Amino acid sequence: MEPTSLSANWKKLQATLKNSRNEITSNKTSSHQAIKRKRDPPKPASQKSSLDAPRPRKRQRMQKSMAASSESSANSITIREQEDANTISRPRVSVGAASDKINAGLDSDVDVGRYVAVDCEMVGVGPNPERESALARVSIVNYDGDQIYDSYVLPLEPVTDYRTHVSGISPKHMNIARLFKDVQADIAKILEDRVIIGHSIRHDLAALMLGHPLRDIRDTSRHPPYRKIAGGSYPKLKILASELLGVQIQVGEHSSIEDARACMMLFRKDKSVFEREHKKKWPAQAPVQPQPDADTVDKPRKHKNKKKKKKR
Repeated sequence: MEPTSLSANWKKLQATLKNSRNEITSNKTSSHQAIKRKRDPPKPASQKSSLDAPRPRKRQRMQKSMAASSESSANSITIREQEDANTISRPRVSVGAASDKINAGLDSDVDVGRYVAVDCEMVGVGPNPERESALARVSIVNYDGDQIYDSYVLPLEPVTDYRTHVSGISPKHMNIARLFKDVQADIAKILEDRVIIGHSIRHDLAALMLGHPLRDIRDTSRHPPYRKIAGGSYPKLKILASELLGVQIQVGEHSSIEDARACMMLFRKDKSVFEREHKKKWPAQAPVQPQPDADTVDKPRKHKNKKKKKKR
């Protein structure tokens, strides 16, 4: 056999084998697909995927509660107060508010209420300004943290140290400050017959040259649970605000509005314990019985001794 005919026959054989392999592969594929269709019947068109299925109510409630808790934790400079008796929610208050009106005096549009918080800023006076202080600013907020009063005060003595890095007071503020006697009269009217809250409040009252019944004072520096944080001594307001409220105050220059609002928030946070501790020192007084007038009292009648007649 010639080589040319051998190569031609060999080519035909190779082509035949290739076609047979392709037929076998296609038959296997078609049979495998047929078996798969029998095992996995097609889904109806109306069936929805698991992603489109409605979520269970329980999962929705859990997601809502998680979202609410994350929102409350993000708002770390606010606090919601609940009354002890009926747990009525109160408006949230923040330590720093954009609505604060510096040196605005008395805000007659704000409801004062029964509880007010007071804080003062001092400057140094006299030959020893580190030890001698005078009033230079006073602020008052109500129970909800709304600003009631704020004013710079012209000290009665020449200022020898403004303590600007702490007090925030500078000489320019004295140009718009009010007279001490005018501020004192305004504060006295606000504090009359009200419960005042403050941190070492006796220093503020001394600077204002005002007195107040001890029964109507709540001092956050003397509150026993708060003193435990300082190991039994008087705690700093900045530390209490950071540890108990999660807020930062007195960063740099102080603000009397900010400090007064922080005091009120601390009082509201532990109000029931404040009042319980207060009742131990100042129990409720028994009502005084009115004394009757001397003219209206029936005087006892004197019985005259009758003489007995002698029998004859």
